[in-house]
Amino acid sequence: MPKLIRRRFKDTRGEAELFRRRAIAGFLLILLGLCALVSRYVFLQVQHHDEFALRSVNNSVKPRAIPPARGLIYDRNGVLLADNIPAFRLEVRPDQVQNMSELLAQLGTVVPLDQDDLDAFRKQLKQSRRFDSVPLKMRLTEDDIARFAVNRWRFPGVDVVPYLTRYYPLGPLFGHVVGYVSRIDADDMANLDPDRYKGTTHIGRTGLERSYEDMLHGTPGYELDEVNADGRIQQVLETHPPIPGKNLYLSIDARVQKAAQDAFEGRPGSAVAIDPRNGQVLAMVSVPTYDPNLFVNGISTADYKSLITAPDKPLINRALRGAYPPGSTVKPFLGLAGLEYGLRTPQDTVFSSGVFYIPGQSRGYRDDQRYGAGTVNLYKAIYASVNTYFYKLALDMGIDRISEFMGSYGFGRPSGVDLPGEVSGILPSREWKAKHSPKQPGWYPGETVITGIGQGYWLVTTMQLAHALATFADRGLPYAPRVVMSAADVSKAPSPLPNPPTGPSLIKNMKDWDAVNEGMQDVIYSNDPLSTGYRIKLGEGFPYRIAGKSGTAERFSRTSDAYNENRNSAYLAARHRAWFEAFTPAENPRIAVAVVLEAGVWGADDAGPIARKILDAWLATQGGAVPPNKPLSESGIASAPASGASASLPADAMPEDTPQGDMPAPDSSSAGDDSQ
Repeated sequence: MPKLIRRRFKDTRGEAELFRRRAIAGFLLILLGLCALVSRYVFLQVQHHDEFALRSVNNSVKPRAIPPARGLIYDRNGVLLADNIPAFRLEVRPDQVQNMSELLAQLGTVVPLDQDDLDAFRKQLKQSRRFDSVPLKMRLTEDDIARFAVNRWRFPGVDVVPYLTRYYPLGPLFGHVVGYVSRIDADDMANLDPDRYKGTTHIGRTGLERSYEDMLHGTPGYELDEVNADGRIQQVLETHPPIPGKNLYLSIDARVQKAAQDAFEGRPGSAVAIDPRNGQVLAMVSVPTYDPNLFVNGISTADYKSLITAPDKPLINRALRGAYPPGSTVKPFLGLAGLEYGLRTPQDTVFSSGVFYIPGQSRGYRDDQRYGAGTVNLYKAIYASVNTYFYKLALDMGIDRISEFMGSYGFGRPSGVDLPGEVSGILPSREWKAKHSPKQPGWYPGETVITGIGQGYWLVTTMQLAHALATFADRGLPYAPRVVMSAADVSKAPSPLPNPPTGPSLIKNMKDWDAVNEGMQDVIYSNDPLSTGYRIKLGEGFPYRIAGKSGTAERFSRTSDAYNENRNSAYLAARHRAWFEAFTPAENPRIAVAVVLEAGVWGADDAGPIARKILDAWLATQGGAVPPNKPLSESGIASAPASGASASLPADAMPEDTPQGDMPAPDSSSAGDDSQ
């Protein structure tokens, strides 16, 4: 039976209904998509228009910090001491470099890169953000710039950038005073305000550059730059200029500063000159010195090694950090203390036989003269530097009153000068010894005796002594020493920085001041052969009266040959610190000077002429005529040679009855041993 073929008829109505349903669903989906698209458009273009517009601009506009120009530094007469000069450096953008090692190798064939440059770059690279530019080579020469310009296409992410770099026109003359700036490192950034130091590459490291960093630095600005896809600037859209740092004007006179440095003739030591009327520092030198320009953009390894290995340590600021026994320079202060405490009058006398004995003890303490100075009052005790007078005075006064009085003049603590790094020195006292000598905390009479002549535990800086002398010279009115006299914004007149007295006058009776002042004038002008200044005539030809005092502090304890005049000057210089302090005009002081030579034969003979040259230079700045300095050969003064030199004193330079400077007591470093 044949198969029946079923034929399915087309359901036209059903298909139409299906199509209609599908068309409606498709339309609804399209409508929903359009609604979502419109909603997203409204969200982006209406509700968040400002935000996304800013994001769009930020893709092509980049802010760039503009570092402020660092304030300049001048001396009191407008001589420029710290300048900003234009220079160019090579910078690298790490985010635009794929292979840094390869880039540095290829770049080194175009622009010379030494190992110091590479080491500094790698160190900063680790400390910086990837999109920050990192300096690779500072101070490019014109040849460096020309060679790089020709090959610039080879080095994406590398560019030559102009900047202002610090320069010190007088170099070593103000190295220890002005100091220097150097590159900012990671340790600096951890302690700095990142907003204030944006774009800044250098910071004050030593001297005034460090202590006045806040004034000198200024406030950074910024500019908005339109950049291309490679990050290169196409145009500057907006600029907000930085505020430069303040200019500083020092109280130091460059002429006096140079005269002071030249007077040392290369011998290690330091000098400080202060105006007693206001505490302004007129000169401050430390010899030897160094060139601060070496440090600005990174000192080379060779240069740094030569500085730190130099036997005379040029990097040490001896005026602030060199602490030495003061020797007889403290005798005027001790004499004043005896008057102030009522223990002595200027006319009270003691007998100097050449050796002083503590009552009840057999140990002797030698005087300055072999056979003594005879009957001595205050005036003679100062000008002849008679140890016996001050041995007995110190013993009568006691260490507690000595410490109290000397402390009031600033000994044993920083002077407060506006420079960093000042040390405190040592003012002998019971408390100090108990703290630093726990095995022998007791205080002995022998230690008091040698304290009276500036030996024993004493340590004083040149700045401390100059500050104490200036306080005395101004009749006891203390001022903190100040190197910066005034400051000024750019294009404005300088404004003085206030420096009021730090307290009332320390002197109770001005007659006491007159007596000590007279004794110090006798050091310069007395015709007594016992005077420590008798042979050198420091006041000769100077129009104002000078008051002064020498000091010769031993570096080692003395032996039985203490009065042997056959020792040559090299031997003596190796054993002595030579001091001299002076102020003028004696009746109304305007300058006080303290000088120390690390190796000098006698205080008056060696440090005295340096002080006189400083006073001569100061006199010239006041409009006075400077008398010609007599050659040393004419005056019969034997100058201390450089360390290690061999020279002998003239046969007539130190006759037997002539005082030998300000020679301290025997075995001064342990004088208390037999006094226990």
